[in-house]
This record gives sequence, structure tokens and C-alpha cells, in this order.
Amino acid sequence: MTTKQLVLIKGTKEGLVLQLDDQCAYSDLLDELKRKVTEEGLEGQAEVTIHVGNRYCNQEQLKEILHIVQESKSLKVTKIKSDVITMEECNEKLLRNQSSTYIGIVRSGQEIKADGDLVVIGDVNPNGKVVAGGSIYVMGRLKGMAHAGFNGNRDSVIAASWLEATHLMIADLMELMTNEITILANKPEMECAYIHTNGRIAIDRLQDLRNLRPNLSTFKGGS
Repeated sequence: MTTKQLVLIKGTKEGLVLQLDDQCAYSDLLDELKRKVTEEGLEGQAEVTIHVGNRYCNQEQLKEILHIVQESKSLKVTKIKSDVITMEECNEKLLRNQSSTYIGIVRSGQEIKADGDLVVIGDVNPNGKVVAGGSIYVMGRLKGMAHAGFNGNRDSVIAASWLEATHLMIADLMELMTNEITILANKPEMECAYIHTNGRIAIDRLQDLRNLRPNLSTFKGGS
């Protein structure tokens, strides 16, 4: 019967990866780790990443694992990687993925901000501002400023019934509404702004959004 290896050593372009089993007993893992890092086959000095997988390790356990590996003169730890996220990171992810709805007019000098997607049912007046970590959908006239994907999400879009904004910003890209874009925005159909493959902000029909950003919606069903 083959015994399962609790510590796997993999070579990558960046150096070695110590893949630690995340299902076994912690004491068994430490015993095998001590054996692995003292093997005679290790020569010179290699940079190593420790990957603990889905095992939750507190700070003391991480220090213990780090100490064992660093006892080997052949290994230099550059990173400890974990697939476990903290409660704070989980909450931040939930906020980014949820939508907020604002009903009313966004007046001049007013700013409405959301961590995830933002839906505005009403107009955004000149000098009014809407900001979202995700996409922005305005069910009315967007005459002010809109900044989607403020946290760096370049897949975010800005959609409006009437797209007449003075400034559009997606992630770190900004577009001033030129006369040409303003004429395009006055067509009698809903439109959306997005980052084109050429790296600039472009405007297109809202009906094309499904093809432009197929991953925006995860709803499945219908016939």
C-alpha cells in the first residue's frame, strides 16, 4: 500500500514550491516536513514558496512551519501562500459582488457611492457624481460624472437610458464626453460605456452588452 506524501516539492520558474497536505493531522505534517527539508538531495540555495492550501493556520503555526523550513541551509522562504481567506476578506468580497439601489435624483454636488454594482433609478444632474466598485446602471439621464470599477475592475460598465455624462471613468481610464460622443449618446436607445480591447473607453448599444461582457450576468434559465 502506497503511503500518501504529505509534503510535495515542485519546481517552478520562480523557484521551489512546498505543497503541504491540508487534510492530514498537523503533527504528521510537521514530522514529514522536517524529513523533507533535511533530505540530502537538496543542494545550493533555492527560493521556496510554502503553500498551505485550505488548511487554516494561526500565526504561531505559520511561524513553526517557517522555522522548520528555514533550518535548511538550502531553502530560502520568499512567500507563504494560503487558499483560506479571512472573515474581513470574505465580507469585502460580498460587498463587491452585491448591488446597491438608489431611487431619486443625484443633484449637483452630490455623490452616491457603492462597493459593488450601483443602480440609480432617476437622473444624475450635471456636477452630480456616481461611483461604484462594479458597474453603474442609470435608469434615467446621466448628465454628471460616473466612475465604475473604482477598485481597478476594468470589466465594469456604465449604462444609462440617456448617456450625456460630462466625464466617464472606468478603473483608471477617463473619457471626456466630446461632441462626437455626445451626438452618439443622444440616439433614442440605451447605451453603455466599457473599456474596448484597444484600451480606450468606447460607447455602444446596451443590447450589445451581453456579447461585450458575457460574464457580467450569472443568471441561468428560461427557454
